[in-house]
Amino acid sequence: MNLTGKVGTLQKDKFEEDVNEALCTYRIGEVIKKIRLEQNLTQEELGKRVGVKKAQISKFEKGKGFGLSSMRRVFKALGITTATLDLGNAGKIVLW
Repeated sequence: MNLTGKVGTLQKDKFEEDVNEALCTYRIGEVIKKIRLEQNLTQEELGKRVGVKKAQISKFEKGKGFGLSSMRRVFKALGITTATLDLGNAGKIVLW
């Protein structure tokens, strides 16, 4: 039995979209953690810079619980002052 759905179905497409989204947010969380550690910051110290508790930083690093505004605050707190989103043929947009 295929739990992810039959190829070409809405169920399968949704599953693949969910997996891709989870991987993207996981990768962002890994980058947050990497930069934090490079700066010798604890989760608590980064949380103070961002204005959230340590537990929230832990969630961010696991790729959970953040939207664009949270991501912006975290990266700015880490000294990342600009970011762009590459939309392929549609071009690039500046996020902050």
